[in-house]
Amino acid sequence: MPLFFDLPFDQLKTYQGINPRPDDFDDFWDKGLAEMRSINSQVEMIPSEFQVSGVECFHLYFTGIGGARVHAKLLLPQKAISPHPAVLMFHGYAGNSGDWVDKLGYVALGFTVAALDCRGQGGLSEDIGRVLGNTLHGHIIRGLDEALNGSPQKLLYRQIFLDTAQLARIVMEMPDVDPDRIGVMGGSQGGALTLACSALEPRIKRAAPIFPFLSDYKRVWEMDQAKDAYRELQEYFRFFDPMHEHEDSVFEKLGYIDIQHLASRIRADILWGIGLMDTICPPSSQFATYNKITSHKRMAIYPDFGHGTLPGFLDQSFQFLMGL
Repeated sequence: MPLFFDLPFDQLKTYQGINPRPDDFDDFWDKGLAEMRSINSQVEMIPSEFQVSGVECFHLYFTGIGGARVHAKLLLPQKAISPHPAVLMFHGYAGNSGDWVDKLGYVALGFTVAALDCRGQGGLSEDIGRVLGNTLHGHIIRGLDEALNGSPQKLLYRQIFLDTAQLARIVMEMPDVDPDRIGVMGGSQGGALTLACSALEPRIKRAAPIFPFLSDYKRVWEMDQAKDAYRELQEYFRFFDPMHEHEDSVFEKLGYIDIQHLASRIRADILWGIGLMDTICPPSSQFATYNKITSHKRMAIYPDFGHGTLPGFLDQSFQFLMGL
């Protein structure tokens, strides 16, 4: 194996993370789930301009936390045996749900597919949350000022994490879908949302995250990797806390949206893809979450690869999810 810029591999296997976990973390998420369940989702399905034989393609909209209309691409197999399995897909940071065509492999084998657009990013979902403080760069820190003032409910990733669980619930309630055969997948931010969804909707059966984002923020900061996708951490301190007088509180509040603290809720089988040379989502930040998962899990480890294509992993994850 190559020399790592991160911890030695033997230490990665036992690393438990350093970002603090808020004392009321479980209560915070239990209340969030109760709020989500109380919402009238007002599901709307609009036929897409993209249509192919044997598949029905829709723009699905639902009302999420705070009243935002959230969008997902929805593909329904016309001739699948009912009830049949479903796969939820989550995209990378600042992206969107992607093209229709890359979902057709699952639909061809009888799966319903739903691909979420994250609020305020490159897709069609609304971001209507009014927050204090910096909104120039980054969704990690969106709502952080209000969290520091006692209102962590305004953290944007709280809303996005709950959107994933709400989408899962909507799909599970579709008459042709088997709610006990639901899989989730995604890379980077999508990997984080794959794990958040599995934690907040424990009926998820299989999850295939690739190098997940949004884990162990303090470790990323201490490694001097608060750049690229995590650069908003550095910008926040530079503009709003240049002497780091509130550093402990900042990382504590970010702990509400740190996926490592959700990991113990996961019941799904996990297939995790990781590159040990990943400088965007450092391996230690990923292992902080992976090591806390108690359900059946395994890693596909790529020693010479970073935050990019992991050869063969999409094939592995496809076959893994086919086992639903």
